[in-house]
Amino acid sequence: MVTAVRAARCSLTYFRGICNSATGPGNLDHLNTLNPAELRLLIRQEDPRIRTTTGLAKGYQQANVVILPNHLANDFEAFCRNNPAPLPLLYRSQSGETSCVPLAEHADIRTDISQYCVYEEGCLVKTVSSLQSYSAQPRIASELQAAHHGPWSDMVCFYLGCSFGFEGRLKNAGVPVRNLEQGTNVSMYRTAVPCTPLGVFSCPLVVTMRPVPAGLLNAAVEVTHLNPLAHGAPVHIGDPALLGIHDLSKTDYGDPVDLQPGDVTVFWACGVTAIEAILNSKPTLAFSHSPGCMFLTDIPDSSSSSPIPLPSDRSIMDPSMELIPLCFLVSHDPLLYSLASQRAVAKIRHLERIIGEDPGKRGIQALFVQDELLSSCLALSHAFSVAITTGFPANYEHSPPDETDGPPGAIAMATMLLSLGKQVTMVTDSRALDMNRAIIDEAVRAGVLKSAIPLVTFEDRGPDSALHFLCHHGDPSKPRYDHLVAIERSGRAEDGNYYNMRGVNVKYLVDPIDNLFIAAKGVPGITTTGIGDGGNELGMGKLKEKVKAQMPNGSLIACDVPADYAITAGVSNWGGYAVACGLYLLHTCPTHQRYLKKGLGLECTTPQEQLQDWTANLPSVDKEEYILSTLMSFGIRSGKTRHLAMEVDGLTFHPTHSDIITRLLEVTLYSTAPNP
Repeated sequence: MVTAVRAARCSLTYFRGICNSATGPGNLDHLNTLNPAELRLLIRQEDPRIRTTTGLAKGYQQANVVILPNHLANDFEAFCRNNPAPLPLLYRSQSGETSCVPLAEHADIRTDISQYCVYEEGCLVKTVSSLQSYSAQPRIASELQAAHHGPWSDMVCFYLGCSFGFEGRLKNAGVPVRNLEQGTNVSMYRTAVPCTPLGVFSCPLVVTMRPVPAGLLNAAVEVTHLNPLAHGAPVHIGDPALLGIHDLSKTDYGDPVDLQPGDVTVFWACGVTAIEAILNSKPTLAFSHSPGCMFLTDIPDSSSSSPIPLPSDRSIMDPSMELIPLCFLVSHDPLLYSLASQRAVAKIRHLERIIGEDPGKRGIQALFVQDELLSSCLALSHAFSVAITTGFPANYEHSPPDETDGPPGAIAMATMLLSLGKQVTMVTDSRALDMNRAIIDEAVRAGVLKSAIPLVTFEDRGPDSALHFLCHHGDPSKPRYDHLVAIERSGRAEDGNYYNMRGVNVKYLVDPIDNLFIAAKGVPGITTTGIGDGGNELGMGKLKEKVKAQMPNGSLIACDVPADYAITAGVSNWGGYAVACGLYLLHTCPTHQRYLKKGLGLECTTPQEQLQDWTANLPSVDKEEYILSTLMSFGIRSGKTRHLAMEVDGLTFHPTHSDIITRLLEVTLYSTAPNP
């Protein structure tokens, strides 16, 4: 039984004190010139200058070390394989093996780390500078047996990649390493993100944090991505609270590191996750390095750079494009960046150019802003619950007054979001509730929409109505949705009215759904997208000045309500199709998927069944033709010509719309995309 003293030593305060006592190497000038073998010799001699290994052995891999009883070894290896970002396995020893020839010549794992942690029954009981005494400690009844078989004969060593291995690369790329500048150990935090469990092993993800100037994020991401066995690219960039970290000054391991003006908090998966696994699994006896005191290997960090496995159908692309991530700002409140591969980015930009074509000659290209589609898709990829609204009563002289642009694009986005596991709600005008419910039911019956979705209305019953609609009990800290999308939705102009492109006020046919987008600006965690083709649509307020200057009747009709992202398209439906395709590209992008999953789980390949479902829920010519014919059966007309025909905005489905859909699918599924 663990004694009261040992239990006290297991406290977080005790552990943090041990980890923080090594505040950084002293007098690095001479040590920086030594190779790993020379440094290991000094460590073996207990040289007092080596307190942590941060900043040492530049250009070489460093390793976290975990030493476990043999009966747990297979499960722990599988646990590492399941969580490759925090636990990149460099080498697993044989039982009782003290050397690790594949990683370092003439090494002895019992002496070549400056400080070890010793655990009994899952509790940290002490730190030591050598494990040699454990090779002779009797643990079995027979003294004769004990003389030949100490506890070490039953122990297996695991060597795991360490982020110290890429700090030199960061400096070479011009990225400051703040913990080295400040002479401290790196900051390490326990997160609220659970690792994928295996056998007795389950624990939260631990991360390191390094502040990086915003302008150097891409450099930091690319450099570290090239070293996957040193944890690879970051798993989170932005607000620490999104990982469950609420006070950066209170590290769980290591030391706090001060941010400089313009710095962004960047988090990498950390091998100290393995220590958490020890604490949770409670083995009778276990050892690890002390956080910050790593094992120095003879392996150059460049030799560990191995490509992420690519599905065979990606051989049509230059693999180097797939490997290199790019970093994009997704949200200011909370601050969140996301990653995607150059190939995925190039393809989404290609989609954006296709939907920006203007066969109807409406002048929409004057409103184009690059990467609004990409940014919206990234934000939607991070979302859990999405509300979509559409409906423009362009045909106010007819019943129903709605047009054929909008609903098909909304349904295309909804079905892809559902396929990706998101919650989706449709928001509509009260006058059109029954008709839209019937359209959704028919879309589900025909397989155009993956499954039924809630259809709701919004009424302005007071100043807090929008907040109560968006958030549980009107509490901004408890939003129901994290993304709002408006596609071809009537947008409120500066004078409070709603105008079609001809300048006719249709306010009497429109519910004040704009209020939701306005209220969302004050709710952290809700991002908004507007999709339009004329500038009078909800969300196009982001481009209001361009609309006023460039579009017919712009000063009158321009929407005054902005969205975070404003996607412009020759026809708004095309924007919805492109969002669906962009989401597919992100979810089949290994770089983006790894970031979404924090490097946990077996994320390098998508199960074939899941991939087939995503592909089946892309828009297609047949599905979009069917939904357009369904709209016609309800009397919904083309907005520009008011014809009850297979057309949208005066453009016939064949060949115009069918050709756009075909080209979007070719880029998404087959074709080579140009450089981003």
